[in-house]
Amino acid sequence: MKKGFSLGFCLVLLFSAFQLKAADVKTELLIIGGGASGTTAGIQAARMGVKTLIVEETEWLGGMLTSAGVSAIVGNHNMPSGLWGEFRQKLYDYYGGPAAVETGWVSNTLFEPSVGNKKLKELASEKNLSIWYKTTWKDVKKIGDKWNVTVQKGKKKFVIETKLIIDATELGDVMATVGVPYSIGMDARSETGEEFAPEKANDIIQDLTYVVVLKDYGPNANKTIPKPKGYNADEFKHSCDVSDPASHDSPQNDCYRMMQYGRLPNNKYMINWPKSGNDIYLNIIEKTPAERAKALEEAKLHTLRFLYYLQTELGFKNLGIADDEFPTKDKLPMIPYHRESRRMKGLATLSLNHVSNPYNQPDALYRTGVAVGDYTIDHHHLKNPDAPAIDFVKIKVPSYNVPLGALIPASTDGLIVAEKSISVTNIVNGASRLQPVVLTIGQAAGALAATAIKNNTQPAKVSVREVQQALLNSNGYLMPFIDVKPSDKDFQAIQRIGATGILQGTGIAYKWANQTWFYPEREISEHELTAGLKTYYSQQLATHQASGQPLTLGFLAETFALIDSKLDYKKIADEWSNLNLSGVASADLKLNRRAAAVLVDHFLNPFKISVDFKGAVSN
Repeated sequence: MKKGFSLGFCLVLLFSAFQLKAADVKTELLIIGGGASGTTAGIQAARMGVKTLIVEETEWLGGMLTSAGVSAIVGNHNMPSGLWGEFRQKLYDYYGGPAAVETGWVSNTLFEPSVGNKKLKELASEKNLSIWYKTTWKDVKKIGDKWNVTVQKGKKKFVIETKLIIDATELGDVMATVGVPYSIGMDARSETGEEFAPEKANDIIQDLTYVVVLKDYGPNANKTIPKPKGYNADEFKHSCDVSDPASHDSPQNDCYRMMQYGRLPNNKYMINWPKSGNDIYLNIIEKTPAERAKALEEAKLHTLRFLYYLQTELGFKNLGIADDEFPTKDKLPMIPYHRESRRMKGLATLSLNHVSNPYNQPDALYRTGVAVGDYTIDHHHLKNPDAPAIDFVKIKVPSYNVPLGALIPASTDGLIVAEKSISVTNIVNGASRLQPVVLTIGQAAGALAATAIKNNTQPAKVSVREVQQALLNSNGYLMPFIDVKPSDKDFQAIQRIGATGILQGTGIAYKWANQTWFYPEREISEHELTAGLKTYYSQQLATHQASGQPLTLGFLAETFALIDSKLDYKKIADEWSNLNLSGVASADLKLNRRAAAVLVDHFLNPFKISVDFKGAVSN
């Protein structure tokens, strides 16, 4: 008996020791990757009260924004959604306003990578958020309903136990490790139904770029680097072509303008140039870390060749590699700019058809939107002669939103996917890969994680509307309405009603910044409101007739009464002043789209009616 007790006691001690070793640290949410999406995911989740840990392999936050040197925000200038808007404001405050960061013509917001890192770290100063820098994840295992993640921090290994993981790696490495199905390369037309997709699928991804940031050392300086191995000036002889690829312009050679493309504050230059520049074709997604590092040496060398060309052939010898940006021996960025990653198979997949015509698809994915984008379909394939000759940039689309289901694997619990690995088609990735979209995808991932954790449920079981409301409370956009900003008093109401589809936006393909307009001050007809309401209240309004006449407050009250018998004109009129709507309440008052949205939101609240991850309305 005593022997048995001793043996049992020893087993308990061994088990306890194992448990300590298996879980050195416990956290509610673990984010692997402190890039653009990982950073915003961590901030959002922490602000929602969730204990969050980010592990990041470099000593910086921001990924492609900072560590990769792509410090020119492309797109979403007129949609300052959530944390993207907060980050931009910090840049404005630091540099001295919007004009101070409009230094290059590729973007309205350019900044020094090191400054971007500092500002993101300021945003990430949240009491519920911890960040481990210079930490690499090594292994991920599921034990019961928890994950055990082994990481290397310096010379020590730690095991982190967590309920939920966000894969915010640059290439979707975590989701691949745990067996989430995914795609790489171009989709077949028959699979996605996209008329611009190739007939057959292939594994061709976009060109990547190893950026270099240059600094002007003065007119008399000579910062010419040694001639790089394999240099051939002919490779770059067309690099001064600055014609717009989205137009039908003939080549326009202007070397000075080419250099101004990525001009940063304080006389620095981001060199991230596609036409006979430093783009390179490398598909390293499925390679090991060692194989990737070796392959990327060629990408660095290619960039140095282009730099040598700029200094010797074009005469920019006064521009040298900035010595005050990156904490690396060669002063190049810590990571390359990956335009494309693995793309997981999610609960919903955003295709070009959803982007082009969101309101007329079998799945109303727009109703589940959690991030927005307005950039055109921009693919880089100039460096791969085997890439199909598809002129992606001439595919005309309006601005769009990203569905929540695109962040959730179809068959793996306890995992959310962010960065560029979300469930979109290859074509759509050409737009969803841009920095402000990825920032807002990250914020959505954080809101999704926090909602799941707080409700003790899986991401695939959360309320779409609860996640969306959390984002609205953080000034995030659900719908890409360009003309109603978060500062608008009716922003949330209009966003909610837009996300129901009761009142729809008007999409326009416009140059490099596509648009969707809500037109809040535009007059609305009886028919438009009634047709929208019937998508939610078809039974109550089955026999309700509406004309094309302007919508009046009296007709709206009649319509509401059919949906809810407790509502009548007097009740609506009594609330009018409290809603801060313009005009004096009267039965014949003509309403605009703003007033209609606010009244529908306030009195009917259709946003509370659940939708699934495909956008179907719950009965």
